[in-house]
Amino acid sequence: MGVTTTPRAHRRAHPQALRSAVSKVPAVTAEFWIVKILTTGMGETTSDYLARTLGPVPAVAGAGLLLAAALVVQARARRYVPAVYWSAVVMVSVFGTMAADVAHVALGVPYAVSATAFALILGLVFMVWRWTEGTLAVETVADGRREVFYWTVVMATFALGTAVGDLTAATLGWGYLPSGLLFAALIALPALAHRLLALPPVLGFWWAYVLTRPLGASFADWAGVGAERGGLGLGTGPVSLVLAVIIVAVVLWLGPADRRATRSSS
Repeated sequence: MGVTTTPRAHRRAHPQALRSAVSKVPAVTAEFWIVKILTTGMGETTSDYLARTLGPVPAVAGAGLLLAAALVVQARARRYVPAVYWSAVVMVSVFGTMAADVAHVALGVPYAVSATAFALILGLVFMVWRWTEGTLAVETVADGRREVFYWTVVMATFALGTAVGDLTAATLGWGYLPSGLLFAALIALPALAHRLLALPPVLGFWWAYVLTRPLGASFADWAGVGAERGGLGLGTGPVSLVLAVIIVAVVLWLGPADRRATRSSS
């Protein structure tokens, strides 16, 4: 008599069975990390610019609607489409920044408290995702429930990264440039730990993914804010525009190769 296993037990025993023939996320390459960091910087400065220009409430409402639209388009896509995927990431970056900032500015929640809360939320989502699907590997993200888990985690990492970046730069008074250099050093640790200590690649990926948010945001803030706040004073609007142009150019340039790499890794 054969042994019958439950779907969850099968997933735990055979995580490769989760790999879809058509992935909806990009292959994790050096270019992926470059674009990801650029989107975090753009999200930070764009959020600040819109909040000052439109006001906090209209800015949050507008960003929320655009985020919902971007995620609907991403959910309906049948494969990884660079323009669709990265548009969703940009809107998550903008809205995630606003979520952390509103909690601090409008509700008076200290960044240390919000960072702790977002970290707990992220950990909880990871636990449920791992328990339900048997793996946190991003190459298994195709559609349905796994995609919901993926974008929930992405949103949580942006909110957490925003709170942590503002905690070091503003609350602790380290400034934007020193904070950026700190996170640049911390983001190199997963690669070193993987090479020297055999850190599991999935753990290393999400460790680095969380840190891209405060890394990109710290340098973008440093470029945008005035000298009185330790910045270059280029303005959040111009910095957002420059980053947007670079992101579009890089995504268009890398799109065909990125799609091929994603299909070959699936």
